Amino acid sequence: MTPDLDHLAEAIRARHADGGRILVAIVGAPASGKSALSDRLYHHLGGDKAGAAVVPMDGFHFDNGILEERGLLARKGAPETFDVGGLKRTLLALRDTQDEDVYVPLFDRNLEISRGSARAITPRHKIILVEGNYLLLDQAPWTQLHHLFDLSIYLEVPEETLRERLIDRWRGYGFDDTTATHKTTSNDLPNAQTVIHGTGIADIRVMTCS
Repeated sequence: MTPDLDHLAEAIRARHADGGRILVAIVGAPASGKSALSDRLYHHLGGDKAGAAVVPMDGFHFDNGILEERGLLARKGAPETFDVGGLKRTLLALRDTQDEDVYVPLFDRNLEISRGSARAITPRHKIILVEGNYLLLDQAPWTQLHHLFDLSIYLEVPEETLRERLIDRWRGYGFDDTTATHKTTSNDLPNAQTVIHGTGIADIRVMTCS
Protein backbone atom coordinates (compact mmCIF):
# COMPACT_ATOMS: atom_id res chain seq x y z
CA MET A 1 0.00 0.00 0.00
CA THR A 2 1.45 3.38 -1.08
CA PRO A 3 0.90 6.47 1.10
CA ASP A 4 -1.72 8.83 -0.35
CA LEU A 5 0.31 11.98 -0.94
CA ASP A 6 -2.76 14.05 -1.78
CA HIS A 7 -4.37 13.15 1.55
CA LEU A 8 -1.19 13.86 3.52
CA ALA A 9 -0.56 17.15 1.70
CA GLU A 10 -4.16 18.21 2.35
CA ALA A 11 -3.75 17.51 6.09
CA ILE A 12 -0.52 19.50 6.16
CA ARG A 13 -2.02 22.45 4.30
CA ALA A 14 -5.00 22.46 6.68
CA ARG A 15 -2.60 22.96 9.61
CA HIS A 16 -0.82 25.63 7.59
CA ALA A 17 -4.00 27.60 6.85
CA ASP A 18 -2.88 30.70 8.75
CA GLY A 19 0.37 30.89 6.79
CA GLY A 20 2.67 30.53 9.80
CA ARG A 21 5.45 27.98 10.09
CA ILE A 22 4.45 24.44 11.00
CA LEU A 23 6.54 21.44 12.05
CA VAL A 24 5.39 18.04 10.78
CA ALA A 25 6.81 14.89 12.41
CA ILE A 26 7.23 11.93 10.07
CA VAL A 27 7.91 8.92 12.27
CA GLY A 28 8.61 5.24 11.78
CA ALA A 29 10.98 2.39 12.51
CA PRO A 30 14.32 2.03 10.72
CA ALA A 31 13.67 1.16 7.04
CA SER A 32 9.99 2.10 7.28
CA GLY A 33 10.38 4.60 4.44
CA LYS A 34 10.48 7.87 6.41
CA SER A 35 13.13 9.49 4.27
CA ALA A 36 11.48 8.41 1.04
CA LEU A 37 8.07 9.68 2.18
CA SER A 38 9.57 12.96 3.38
CA ASP A 39 11.25 13.47 0.01
CA ARG A 40 8.08 12.64 -1.91
CA LEU A 41 5.96 14.90 0.29
CA TYR A 42 8.51 17.69 -0.04
CA HIS A 43 8.22 17.59 -3.82
CA HIS A 44 4.44 17.05 -3.73
CA LEU A 45 4.07 20.21 -1.64
CA GLY A 46 6.11 22.17 -4.17
CA GLY A 47 9.59 21.81 -2.73
CA ASP A 48 11.87 24.69 -1.80
CA LYS A 49 10.07 27.21 -4.01
CA ALA A 50 6.83 26.53 -2.12
CA GLY A 51 8.51 26.98 1.26
CA ALA A 52 8.92 23.32 2.21
CA ALA A 53 12.05 21.90 3.86
CA VAL A 54 13.18 18.61 5.40
CA VAL A 55 15.03 18.26 8.72
CA PRO A 56 16.25 14.69 9.35
CA MET A 57 16.66 13.56 12.96
CA ASP A 58 19.76 11.58 11.89
CA GLY A 59 21.77 14.80 11.86
CA PHE A 60 21.64 14.71 15.66
CA HIS A 61 23.61 11.47 16.05
CA PHE A 62 26.29 11.74 18.69
CA ASP A 63 29.78 11.57 17.19
CA ASN A 64 31.40 8.12 17.17
CA GLY A 65 34.03 9.37 19.64
CA ILE A 66 31.35 10.19 22.22
CA LEU A 67 29.55 6.91 21.58
CA GLU A 68 32.79 4.98 22.03
CA GLU A 69 33.52 6.77 25.32
CA ARG A 70 30.05 5.83 26.56
CA GLY A 71 30.22 2.23 25.32
CA LEU A 72 27.39 2.87 22.88
CA LEU A 73 29.09 2.59 19.49
CA ALA A 74 27.62 -0.85 18.80
CA ARG A 75 24.17 0.56 19.61
CA LYS A 76 24.43 3.52 17.23
CA GLY A 77 20.91 4.40 16.15
CA ALA A 78 19.31 3.56 19.51
CA PRO A 79 17.43 6.34 21.35
CA GLU A 80 20.31 7.06 23.73
CA THR A 81 22.76 7.67 20.86
CA PHE A 82 21.13 10.95 19.77
CA ASP A 83 21.56 14.50 21.02
CA VAL A 84 17.94 15.03 22.03
CA GLY A 85 18.75 18.34 23.72
CA GLY A 86 20.30 19.68 20.54
CA LEU A 87 17.32 18.51 18.52
CA LYS A 88 14.92 20.17 20.96
CA ARG A 89 16.81 23.46 20.80
CA THR A 90 16.74 23.34 17.01
CA LEU A 91 13.00 22.63 16.91
CA LEU A 92 12.37 25.50 19.33
CA ALA A 93 14.46 27.79 17.16
CA LEU A 94 12.47 26.74 14.11
CA ARG A 95 9.21 27.48 15.93
CA ASP A 96 10.21 30.68 17.68
CA THR A 97 12.78 32.27 15.35
CA GLN A 98 11.04 32.77 12.03
CA ASP A 99 12.73 35.99 10.95
CA GLU A 100 16.27 34.64 10.54
CA ASP A 101 18.02 31.54 9.22
CA VAL A 102 18.28 28.39 11.33
CA TYR A 103 21.06 25.97 10.38
CA VAL A 104 20.58 22.24 10.92
CA PRO A 105 23.03 19.31 10.78
CA LEU A 106 22.84 16.45 8.28
CA PHE A 107 24.16 12.91 8.70
CA ASP A 108 26.72 11.79 6.11
CA ARG A 109 26.28 8.03 5.74
CA ASN A 110 29.44 7.65 3.69
CA LEU A 111 31.55 9.12 6.49
CA GLU A 112 29.27 8.01 9.37
CA ILE A 113 29.35 11.50 10.87
CA SER A 114 27.01 14.46 11.26
CA ARG A 115 27.93 17.64 9.40
CA GLY A 116 27.00 20.73 11.38
CA SER A 117 25.12 23.65 9.81
CA ALA A 118 24.71 21.65 6.61
CA ARG A 119 21.25 22.97 5.68
CA ALA A 120 19.76 26.43 6.06
CA ILE A 121 16.11 26.82 7.00
CA THR A 122 15.26 30.37 5.98
CA PRO A 123 12.30 32.59 6.94
CA ARG A 124 10.52 31.67 3.72
CA HIS A 125 10.46 27.98 4.69
CA LYS A 126 7.06 27.53 6.32
CA ILE A 127 6.42 23.76 6.12
CA ILE A 128 9.16 21.85 7.94
CA LEU A 129 9.08 18.06 7.57
CA VAL A 130 11.01 16.57 10.50
CA GLU A 131 11.70 12.89 9.96
CA GLY A 132 13.05 10.38 12.45
CA ASN A 133 12.52 7.21 14.44
CA TYR A 134 11.91 8.54 17.93
CA LEU A 135 10.14 11.88 17.55
CA LEU A 136 7.00 10.51 19.24
CA LEU A 137 8.71 8.07 21.60
CA ASP A 138 6.97 7.80 24.99
CA GLN A 139 10.28 7.81 26.81
CA ALA A 140 12.26 10.61 28.44
CA PRO A 141 13.82 12.82 27.19
CA TRP A 142 12.03 12.31 23.85
CA THR A 143 8.67 13.20 25.37
CA GLN A 144 9.90 16.82 25.54
CA LEU A 145 9.54 17.01 21.76
CA HIS A 146 5.93 15.91 21.33
CA HIS A 147 4.29 19.30 21.84
CA LEU A 148 6.58 20.97 19.32
CA PHE A 149 4.89 19.34 16.33
CA ASP A 150 1.76 20.70 14.68
CA LEU A 151 1.04 17.41 12.90
CA SER A 152 2.44 13.89 13.21
CA ILE A 153 2.47 11.06 10.67
CA TYR A 154 3.43 7.49 11.63
CA LEU A 155 4.49 4.89 9.07
CA GLU A 156 3.36 1.43 10.14
CA VAL A 157 5.26 -1.43 8.47
CA PRO A 158 5.20 -5.17 9.35
CA GLU A 159 8.28 -6.26 11.28
CA GLU A 160 9.19 -8.96 8.74
CA THR A 161 9.15 -6.37 5.97
CA LEU A 162 11.44 -4.16 8.05
CA ARG A 163 13.80 -7.09 8.61
CA GLU A 164 14.05 -7.79 4.89
CA ARG A 165 14.64 -4.14 4.07
CA LEU A 166 17.30 -3.75 6.76
CA ILE A 167 19.24 -6.79 5.60
CA ASP A 168 19.04 -5.54 2.01
CA ARG A 169 20.28 -2.14 3.16
CA TRP A 170 23.39 -3.63 4.77
CA ARG A 171 24.01 -5.76 1.70
CA GLY A 172 23.86 -2.56 -0.32
CA TYR A 173 26.69 -1.20 1.83
CA GLY A 174 28.82 -4.17 0.76
CA PHE A 175 28.35 -6.54 3.71
CA ASP A 176 27.89 -10.28 3.19
CA ASP A 177 24.65 -12.03 4.15
CA THR A 178 25.93 -13.19 7.55
CA THR A 179 27.16 -9.75 8.60
CA ALA A 180 24.08 -8.01 7.21
CA THR A 181 21.81 -10.34 9.17
CA HIS A 182 23.84 -9.90 12.36
CA LYS A 183 23.78 -6.11 12.13
CA THR A 184 20.03 -6.23 11.58
CA THR A 185 19.16 -8.61 14.40
CA SER A 186 21.64 -7.26 16.97
CA ASN A 187 20.80 -3.55 16.71
CA ASP A 188 18.40 -2.46 13.97
CA LEU A 189 15.50 -4.74 14.88
CA PRO A 190 15.68 -3.93 18.61
CA ASN A 191 15.54 -0.25 17.63
CA ALA A 192 12.60 -0.97 15.34
CA GLN A 193 10.77 -2.74 18.17
CA THR A 194 11.38 0.28 20.41
CA VAL A 195 9.62 2.44 17.82
CA ILE A 196 6.81 -0.04 17.17
CA HIS A 197 5.99 -0.58 20.84
CA GLY A 198 7.01 2.79 22.28
CA THR A 199 5.64 5.38 19.88
CA GLY A 200 2.83 7.58 21.14
CA ILE A 201 -0.35 8.44 19.28
CA ALA A 202 0.16 10.08 15.90
CA ASP A 203 -2.39 12.28 14.14
CA ILE A 204 -2.17 10.13 11.01
CA ARG A 205 -1.15 6.48 10.69
CA VAL A 206 -0.08 5.21 7.28
CA MET A 207 -0.12 1.45 6.70
CA THR A 208 2.37 0.15 4.17
CA CYS A 209 3.89 -3.24 3.44
CA SER A 210 5.70 -2.72 0.15
